Amino acid sequence: MRRYLVVANRTLGGEHLLDAVRQRISEGPCAFHVVVPASHPSSAWSDEEVIVAARHRLDDALDRFRALGVDVTGEVGDASPVRAVADVLLHDTFDEILLSTLPPGPSRWLRQDVIHRLERSVDVPVVHVVAAERVPM
Repeated sequence: MRRYLVVANRTLGGEHLLDAVRQRISEGPCAFHVVVPASHPSSAWSDEEVIVAARHRLDDALDRFRALGVDVTGEVGDASPVRAVADVLLHDTFDEILLSTLPPGPSRWLRQDVIHRLERSVDVPVVHVVAAERVPM
């Protein structure tokens, strides 16, 4: 059974990500683990508000993944997506990482070079999936 780590925050509700999950389901037995980095948006939020919002997005995503008939678990991780992935990899292994971002321009993760930083720091293939400009929150 192939195992996939999904890393997303604001794009977690996007159809682009569900399409990537559906594709992997069609390729054979698989399981997913979702990590939502508890990143602060550009406006002023408290740490607690950020974690509550990330948990809400995670719970919604877990419901959507389960509706596809997939085995899925998840957690809210460190605010840094690179650290969040490193923390998960301390206790689990995966065949592939699906990194979901907003498109160039609005994506802070792309400006922070998260894709290349992950590729340099982990021994797991990283696949970048890009959301539409507006993703349901």
